[in-house]
Amino acid sequence: MNATSEIATGELNGGPVDPGALRTLALTNYGHFTTMLVEDGRVRGLELHLRRLARDCRTLFGTALDTERARHWARRLAPGPGRRILRLTVFDPALDLGRIAADAAPAVLVTARPAAPGPPGPLRVRTAVHLRDLPEVKSVGLFGALRHRRAAQRAGFDDVLFTDRESSVSEGGTWNIGFVRGDRVLWPDAPCLTGTAKELLRDAGNPRTAPVTVGELEYYEAVFATNAVTGVRPVTLIDDFRFPAAHPTIRRLAATYRELPTTRL
Repeated sequence: MNATSEIATGELNGGPVDPGALRTLALTNYGHFTTMLVEDGRVRGLELHLRRLARDCRTLFGTALDTERARHWARRLAPGPGRRILRLTVFDPALDLGRIAADAAPAVLVTARPAAPGPPGPLRVRTAVHLRDLPEVKSVGLFGALRHRRAAQRAGFDDVLFTDRESSVSEGGTWNIGFVRGDRVLWPDAPCLTGTAKELLRDAGNPRTAPVTVGELEYYEAVFATNAVTGVRPVTLIDDFRFPAAHPTIRRLAATYRELPTTRL
C-alpha cells in the first residue's frame, strides 16, 4: 500500500480547518468523497470526479453541490510542478447523530498528501464476503472495508477482494478489478463503485461486463486492479490462484491509462 503520509495539508471551504468540524466528521461519519492524482496541476477524468461529487451530494444530502467552487478550493492545494494526491470530502459540520435528518449545508474538506514517486507493485489479495452500504456512493463509511483489509493484511496479503455469498466477485477495498483472456478485458457485473479509472478505461474501448465467480478464476490469464491514484496494476494472487505480474493486455491497459488526456485543475 501507499507508504506516504496520509495528510500533509488541508482546508475547509477554502479556509482554515475548524477542529470542531473535524470532530463532527469523526463522530457522525456521514459524507462522501473523491480522491484524485494531480500531476503538474492536471487530473485524468476531472469531470468524472466532479460529477461523482455532485451526484453523491444529492444522494446523501438532497441538495446541490457547487462543483466549480470545490474545484477552486482543490486548486489551492494542488502543486504547480510535481505530484500530489487530493481528497475532497463532503460533509455537513452541523449534522449529528440526533439530528441527521436536518436540512444540510455541506462543506468541502480538501486534504493533500504526497504521491509515491513510482508505480506500485502487484497486489496479492484475499477474498471476503462483503457488500458495502450503498456501494454506488463513495462514502466516508469505510469501517467494513477497512476491517476486511486489516484482516487480509494481518494474514499476509496486501488487500481484500469482495464477493457475495455465492462467490461472485464485485470490487476491491478501494479499487475496481478486471480480468483478462487473451486481449479481451472483462469487468465483473456486480454491485460496486465504478471508479474513475475503470470508467475511463471502459470508455477507451474496454466496455465488456459479465458475472465472475471465484470458481472461474482458473479460466483467466491475468487480473488487474484500477484506481485513480495508482492507475492499472497487476493482481498476482487471489486466495490460492496465482496470476502473472506481466501480461501484454495489462501493459496495454496501463499504457492506455497513462496516455489519457488530462484537464487543468
